[in-house]
Amino acid sequence: MNQGKFQNKYRISSIRAQWWDYGWNGAYFITICTQEREHYFGKIQNSKMVLSEAGIIADILWYQIPIHHKNVELGDFVVMPNHIHGILIIDKQSTNIDIVEAGHALSQQKPGSQRFQNIGKNTISSIVGSYKSAVTKHANRLGYPHQWQKLFYDNIIRNNIAYQKISDYIVSNPENWEKDKFKTENKSKSK
Repeated sequence: MNQGKFQNKYRISSIRAQWWDYGWNGAYFITICTQEREHYFGKIQNSKMVLSEAGIIADILWYQIPIHHKNVELGDFVVMPNHIHGILIIDKQSTNIDIVEAGHALSQQKPGSQRFQNIGKNTISSIVGSYKSAVTKHANRLGYPHQWQKLFYDNIIRNNIAYQKISDYIVSNPENWEKDKFKTENKSKSK
């Protein structure tokens, strides 16, 4: 990754695909880990996830995403001890005019116009950022320990076969915990 300095601090290059607009219609596989992979969200018992209080918050707030973000649908989702996996689907109903305005004609938009102000509010980064913020706010308010890692992982799902494979992975994640690449020993003092 190319690291330059901004305001005397090193910057990390974006891990997002530079050729893709994350506000475009599509299905996205999202993984968000806790800071240092701490087991804030619960534990696996008998191949099933048993949610902690913070895990319950993470679970409930995921299902509220479509209430707070227009044109967003949810695919499969799971809370694991130290991460979440979910599918977010952006499905903006558009006309040919909207497509032209959202593409190369966007540069001709006036900064004060309504259409310009709405650009970027329903991107994967803004949706995930809002979700992480809400979980943290509610967990902190109730006194449940919790921290997210700074970044999140995404995968643009390109076809139905990939979508089904990812859905199967998400649903079976608790029963496959022992071989999960995100599995760590629980270092959290709040078991």
